[in-house]
Amino acid sequence: MEDVARAAGVSRMTVSRALRSDGPVSDETRSRILEIVKKMNYVPDQSAGSLSTRKSGFIATLVPSLNNLHFAESVQALNESVEDIGLQLLLGHTDYSRSREERLIESMLKRRPEVIVLPFDGHTQRTVKLLKQANVPVIEQWEIPEKPIDYTVGFSNADAAKRMTLALVERGYSRIAFVSESEDAWTRGAARRAGFEQGMLEANLSPHRQVRFGKPPISIHDGYLIGMQYKEHFADADCIFCVSDAPAFGVLSGLKELGVNVPNDIAVVGFGNFEMSRFASPKISTVELGGREIGQQTGSLIRRLLLAEAGIPKHTPINIQLKWRESTRTR
Repeated sequence: MEDVARAAGVSRMTVSRALRSDGPVSDETRSRILEIVKKMNYVPDQSAGSLSTRKSGFIATLVPSLNNLHFAESVQALNESVEDIGLQLLLGHTDYSRSREERLIESMLKRRPEVIVLPFDGHTQRTVKLLKQANVPVIEQWEIPEKPIDYTVGFSNADAAKRMTLALVERGYSRIAFVSESEDAWTRGAARRAGFEQGMLEANLSPHRQVRFGKPPISIHDGYLIGMQYKEHFADADCIFCVSDAPAFGVLSGLKELGVNVPNDIAVVGFGNFEMSRFASPKISTVELGGREIGQQTGSLIRRLLLAEAGIPKHTPINIQLKWRESTRTR
């Protein structure tokens, strides 16, 4: 607050009044002060009761989707891991929007969380600045960012997709198509698409067979519409690798409606090992990753951080496995 006051050429009390909506400050002065606050990435502390101890008793947790089983399992496991030490979760929903994530981070920082947990799907520059200046541990999940802000718990989505692609090639597939979102520039889906391309090129095969459709997260319905255009998209393909299990289930449904046999005519592969992949007909081969494990490992990391243990690693790896089922042929 003193820094803002100095930059604005006013007293600290004037800054305090400007930050209160009913404070006795002129509109011009308030507007000037708020602009300086934004430029300096200053976040007012609204937790008056925690000013002396800096202990708020909660963890700020963001998720991109509220109906995704993996995120639900991860949050539940995280909550179970920390509630016995008196910590509660403050949950925010980003809906895969970086601007919404930025607003939520700013709002949560006003309440001084003890730890910030969020998935990595890319951040705005201001979000990165806010998190780096927050002076609390930041844990990014579900990916290994090229430039982590602080701690990470996850796996490389690119490496996982590349591993599946090369495994498909080993099983005899050479004309593999990849289905993903059309606006995935900052997402983990983009990393999976890059992994597919790397795998195909490493196998001296062409990665040009790609269908990009819809905004993240691509849905079952999106996959169904793609599957119904089988002849247009996959006439010369022998395998369809989808960015997640949802579109894979949709593609499979569309193909079945058209009378296309899976896996004899074409194989279908997903990513995530969601329940739908395990109970589809035929069951869908996929990449298994543990949402619950990510939550548990994050909770364990938080406990160690708050106990100020020495030698805590910056990255906690999560293992992935390839699950082979009826939607791909056996070796």
